[in-house]
Amino acid sequence: MDIWLGYLRLILDGALITVQLTIYGCAFALVMAFLAGLGRTSTIAPVKWMSVAYIEFFRGTSIFVQLFWAYYVLPLMGLELSPMQAGVLALGLNVGAYGAEVVRSAVQAIGREQREACVALNLTRTQSLRHVILPQAVVVMLPTFGNNAIELLKATAIVSLVSLADMTFQAQVVRSQTGSTAFPFLTILVLYFMMSGVITLLVRALERRMSRGFEGTRA
Repeated sequence: MDIWLGYLRLILDGALITVQLTIYGCAFALVMAFLAGLGRTSTIAPVKWMSVAYIEFFRGTSIFVQLFWAYYVLPLMGLELSPMQAGVLALGLNVGAYGAEVVRSAVQAIGREQREACVALNLTRTQSLRHVILPQAVVVMLPTFGNNAIELLKATAIVSLVSLADMTFQAQVVRSQTGSTAFPFLTILVLYFMMSGVITLLVRALERRMSRGFEGTRA
């Protein structure tokens, strides 16, 4: 029994790495999503082109290849990353590209009358985005952002390929040492489900909080 408790602690140690990857990856993905998403709506051609190039490249290539580039190829160019840094970079850039389209579509979904009101109030584009468009658009983005966060959580399993001891890596270690497949992989199945549930609850709570006062304002 003590042996199995020891293996469970090993998997839980890996779960902490998974949580760290998810938090850091989501934070980085959120930054990239807003930069590229707003860049796509920009009237400055080079900014728009760079945003489109980023989005299409990272949505159109495999996250496995992106991770290998971050961990194995970038050091050849003088940029050496730890497994954690490489994982966060690959996850953030990949999920951020999908999130950018969420930002773009949410911003463009705000009703025309809202934009006309900004013009009538003589607000600049930046002021309009900050005070009128984005507060409403963020509410629209939240459900899909929640889905993206869950997808990022599940994608953290790829970091086991670069020997980062997340819970999938630790489950493989337990399997190799015990010969049991059911125990370690059933354990991480439950842990992934619980983590996804926490993300869902947090996003729903945030959505309810941010929706107050915006009922009926979006066309």
